[in-house]
Amino acid sequence: MSSQAPHPTLLIPGPIEFDDAVLQSMSHYAESHVGPGFVKTFGETLSLVRKLFQSTSPAAQPFVISGSGTLGWDIVASSLIEKGENALVLHTGYFADSFASCLETYGANATQLKAPVGDRPSFEQIEQALQEKPYKVITITHVDTSTGVLSDIKRVAEIVRRVSPETLVVVDGVCSVGCEEIAFDAWDIDVVLTASQKAIGCPPGLSILMLSGRALDRFKTRQTPPSSYYASLGNWLPIMQNYENFKPSYFATPPTQLVHALHTTLSQITARPMAERFAVHAQASDRVKAAVAELGLTQLAANPENQAHAMTAIWLPEGLAPPDVLPGLLKRGVIFAAGLHKEVATKYIRFGHMGVSVTSGRQDVDNAIAALKEALTEAKQAKGL
Repeated sequence: MSSQAPHPTLLIPGPIEFDDAVLQSMSHYAESHVGPGFVKTFGETLSLVRKLFQSTSPAAQPFVISGSGTLGWDIVASSLIEKGENALVLHTGYFADSFASCLETYGANATQLKAPVGDRPSFEQIEQALQEKPYKVITITHVDTSTGVLSDIKRVAEIVRRVSPETLVVVDGVCSVGCEEIAFDAWDIDVVLTASQKAIGCPPGLSILMLSGRALDRFKTRQTPPSSYYASLGNWLPIMQNYENFKPSYFATPPTQLVHALHTTLSQITARPMAERFAVHAQASDRVKAAVAELGLTQLAANPENQAHAMTAIWLPEGLAPPDVLPGLLKRGVIFAAGLHKEVATKYIRFGHMGVSVTSGRQDVDNAIAALKEALTEAKQAKGL
């Protein structure tokens, strides 16, 4: 039985429901961020991040920094590419637009390779784009929460290494880390950026990254100073290296309670093989998608290969909009999200199914499926459909 106050079940694409032990660890007493107790916790947390990303490379470096997932974009845009250099942004929804905007804010030239809503650029298109001109970075949103589209990171990385080996492979894993397979070393990825509040299962407020030795070398050999202060790898790299070696260090004060919460959830996640966690999310996703089909509904990501395992973006029946359905779900104790993609936002809803809602034996997903069926029936009747 949960010790949390009664509340509607949060099943949006993040933040998600949290485990009691994670929330309880947030109530840790005040301590110095350079005291031995916290230094030990932070150092262990960074080592756990390596396990999360399935990386053992001593040249790679994990980062845990106060901020949202968006901070990861700033770190990439201000530290790993310079003004006037080219970035290739693979577009699968809203977040590619935003990442491209971030890159352009720092002076990079962002070229977006777009696909229709619910789809992703083809491998042939990616290879052709890489052959046309040199790119310093390629960015891929692993799971775009505006569409529920899943990208094939392994295959894209293979293409980049073959066609344009100097291009850094940058993965926006905000809604994939902890539920979709990511093999950082084996797939030869350069950057994965994520946030604490999605499948990792920690409250919002932490930007979490993994950088390869190649990415760090790119930073160290840049021709101009980094264009951000807080987001500069130059300021954060020695801090993370020191903490991981259990040495106190300071650049900006870390959120000590959040780090304790991250330590707790990563300890839980990495206590079992990551492959088991990925399989559990895939099984839950299959149940959700089968239920969606049984209701006569379809997904934005129509191709099964493109469908994320942590969330499902569901087209509503003709004549219904999110405000017609979401209140009925809330009345039944379930919170879904409205659409986000600017072209079709009024035509679909989003169901997040990740973290403790699918890994702990809770009935969140089954209850949500039942609530969705009832809320849709109620909405149709109200509209005379």
